[in-house]
Amino acid sequence: MENENILDVRGEICPYPMLKTNKELDAVNSPELKVLTDHSPALMTIPPQAIKRGYACEVEETSQGEWTIKLTKQN
Repeated sequence: MENENILDVRGEICPYPMLKTNKELDAVNSPELKVLTDHSPALMTIPPQAIKRGYACEVEETSQGEWTIKLTKQN
C-alpha cells in the first residue's frame, strides 16, 4: 500500500497508546492511520478519541492478543 502510515504501540500500556496515537494524528497529514496494539484497554480509549477528531474506526484482531485499529479520516 502506498504511503501507508502505521503506528506500532505494542508493548505500551495506557495511557501511552492513546497519547501516541493523538500525537501521530496531529503530526501526519494522512487520511488513514493503522495502530498496532497488544493492550486491550487501548481498544476502549483510542477509538473514542479518534472519533472526536473526525476519524472512523475499525478494530481487527490480527492474532491472539494483538489488534489493528484502522483510523480513516471522514470528509
